[in-house]
Amino acid sequence: MAYDLLIKNGRVIDGSGRPAFRGDVGVSGGKIVAMGKLRDSAARTIDADGLVVAPGFIDNHCHYDAQVTWDPLCTFSCYHGATSVVIGNCSLALAPVRRGGEERLMEFLSYVEAIPMEVLRTIDVGWETVGEYMDTLDKRLGVNVGTLIGHSAVRHYVMGDDCQGRAATPDEVEAMRRIVRDGMLAGALGLSVSRNRGHYDPQGVHIPAIWAEESEIFALADVLSELGVGTIQSGGGRDAELQNRLMTRLAEATGRQLVYNNLGQSARQPDAWKEHMALVDEAAKAGIRANPLCTPNSNVTRFNMRNTQAFRGIPTWHPILLASDDEKLRAYSDPAVRQKLHEEVVEWKADIPSANIPRRWYDYMWVGETALPKNKHLEGKSLRQLAEAQGKGIIDAFLDLVVEEHLDTVFLQGASNVDKEAMAKILNYPHAFIGLSDGGAHVQFHGGYGYSTRLLGYWVRQEGIMSLEHAVRRLTFESASAFGIYDRGLLRPGMAADITIFDPDTVNPLPEDVVHDFPAGGWRVRELATGIHYTIVNGQVLLENGRHTGALPGHVLRNSLYHSEVQA
Repeated sequence: MAYDLLIKNGRVIDGSGRPAFRGDVGVSGGKIVAMGKLRDSAARTIDADGLVVAPGFIDNHCHYDAQVTWDPLCTFSCYHGATSVVIGNCSLALAPVRRGGEERLMEFLSYVEAIPMEVLRTIDVGWETVGEYMDTLDKRLGVNVGTLIGHSAVRHYVMGDDCQGRAATPDEVEAMRRIVRDGMLAGALGLSVSRNRGHYDPQGVHIPAIWAEESEIFALADVLSELGVGTIQSGGGRDAELQNRLMTRLAEATGRQLVYNNLGQSARQPDAWKEHMALVDEAAKAGIRANPLCTPNSNVTRFNMRNTQAFRGIPTWHPILLASDDEKLRAYSDPAVRQKLHEEVVEWKADIPSANIPRRWYDYMWVGETALPKNKHLEGKSLRQLAEAQGKGIIDAFLDLVVEEHLDTVFLQGASNVDKEAMAKILNYPHAFIGLSDGGAHVQFHGGYGYSTRLLGYWVRQEGIMSLEHAVRRLTFESASAFGIYDRGLLRPGMAADITIFDPDTVNPLPEDVVHDFPAGGWRVRELATGIHYTIVNGQVLLENGRHTGALPGHVLRNSLYHSEVQA
């Protein structure tokens, strides 16, 4: 037979974890139709000699809910080999939405995920239901997009402004259950909830999902159990699991796969990952699928004091972060404000459960780029080093620089996943899923898009913590299985032809830079890759050597129940 696309002479790593083999892959009609040593002709042939031919990577934790409406490629995940992304995480979504409620959903997404409101306001919201949102996306996609039903959006749709401030009534819970059911029947991949008490709206009030009682969460998740389909995702699940085993209890009650954020090594609690892993082991032995996500990325965030999430939840700092730039400068120059900040986050005179920073945050925050040439010698110094060199307290040294440079100093913050030995164990842990790029979120602070290329380049090639075959399985088949994307994640005849072709000797994320390519003149941090030669979606080449071909072959990914109903 003649193929639409023939990939020749590649090092085929099929996603199963089995050893690689040298061979060809034939594609027709958007599906893999043959593998081995193939002799038939093709409309296009790619010579993959010296390259790995793998299933397309699945970016399992993204926030492209808004961005996908103007950027069908969901950049920059696809530049790192992702052919599918999962959005609607952490209870945040843009559907369902009532007319006039768009601004509020955008505020939740903007403040939690650090996406500028002026960018979000450019979206033309022409949908109401989850199904209508998916149908809108399906008209123009470069990559495949799977959606989760966001609890915060559902709660706001049913309860209006009361979604923040009280428990839902039985009638309201039943209305929410109907919305979840309708969304699942329309093909959503699952339900996302949140227990992350660091997630606020711009007014400093917890997002709607945080106000839900446990009984409400269980009632909504039970819809997935009744239908026998779908994955539950939870933002902030780690703390809830460590406190009262909520993730395990929810997975056990519903029988559904549950994934949550996250298993990692933290400077705040360097050994807490071991305790967390022991709890996951216990659940796994009981046959309960409550699995954390983990990431190969160390968490290094760029920010300036015009716009930062670092100090949210600190009583004195929180309102200052919401103020104008002039008000910020006045506050940061005020000795009384500085004294309060010193007491709160240097002396830690009182416990602050909502704090997002470790107690010794000044050891993990350093000067990245100064605005004034005379201060360039300060770059690379931690805030502790800065204070010691100047003979000042931490707060004074920090805010003196902030005020002098009119909030333009770029700082770097890194407080997690920096212990190599711990990370080797975490990334190899069989009961955690690798991913968590957060693609589309925190766009002016950092890019986690390169988790896949960082795993392949740094952790596999340089550090040798796992085989290349196992790494590919971690990036493909495991996430496909977790989210019920059963026609992807493996190279097999009959599977969708989502394929990534990369050079194992050069694959790596590139250094971050800044691009001004968002609507309304918005800017963001960009992270591209080297060594990714082809990103192929549904049998069509989307990216070739880092350049978009113009093709838009992506689809909305829908659950197995939807497909069975359509086929019936």
